[in-house]
Amino acid sequence: MQKQTKGARFRKLIAKGCVMMPGVPNAAVARQVERAGFEAVYISGAGMANSTAGVPDIGLLTLTEVARLSGYVANAVNIPGIVDADTGFGGAENVARTIRELESAGVAGCHIEDQEFPKRCGHLAGKSIVDVDEMVGKIKAAVAARSDPDFMIIARTDARAVEDFDHAVDRAGRYLEAGADAIFPEALPSAEEFKTFAGEIKAPLLANMTEFGKSPLLSFKELSGLGYRMVIYPMSAFRVSMKASDEFLRDLKKQGTQSGWIDKMQTRQELYDLLNYDPAAGNWPGQGAS
Repeated sequence: MQKQTKGARFRKLIAKGCVMMPGVPNAAVARQVERAGFEAVYISGAGMANSTAGVPDIGLLTLTEVARLSGYVANAVNIPGIVDADTGFGGAENVARTIRELESAGVAGCHIEDQEFPKRCGHLAGKSIVDVDEMVGKIKAAVAARSDPDFMIIARTDARAVEDFDHAVDRAGRYLEAGADAIFPEALPSAEEFKTFAGEIKAPLLANMTEFGKSPLLSFKELSGLGYRMVIYPMSAFRVSMKASDEFLRDLKKQGTQSGWIDKMQTRQELYDLLNYDPAAGNWPGQGAS
């Protein structure tokens, strides 16, 4: 019997109900997500750019880098992952290659946005978006390029912040007609708009619950009740860890010892357990999912 692809497994998950997807910047955190019992993981574009390269989320990572980094995540865990593919790394031809590369990396799907390059964080001012026909062409190229029909192609629209709500709904409809499997309406500013959008667009929807942005932090239960099928928390774990490491480093500089932080640290054994690292059993890091 042929093993189900992660794309097929992810589709089954969202068919059953709403899926909570913590965002991760790397494979180690993805292992924590899986161990905590989550059924899917979100591979954050901002997380990869911020944590790996120390650069802002403005499209500075290449397709090669994103495919490699998301592949590390896909190979480290058994749960399916969706990755942020920014604007698709170019025009329609580039988008086709993007889909092939991300499929090969082992992720379950990706989202592609309708911003112009260079892109900006979806919750910042100053964004611009491409003509709707250009984005439609990208989606059609993405659909035609995939070899696994279950690989999820999610169309993200930033039109709400650039144009208005009605244009965001119109674009979502066009993107679905072009073959997108799901829609990601970015930066909706109110609970009412999340509700109205779900009423207008009859397709799997993704809600972004990022902190310090334009959208209210609605609960998973609320969004599930509105009909959303995916809820991502792209930078939450990264923000918590960065806050903690900043406080630790300041204290280390002041005190000259880390001894006061031992109880707040992951132990060596806890890390080895997370990484499935048992030299006696031959389970070296990188030998498959834990």
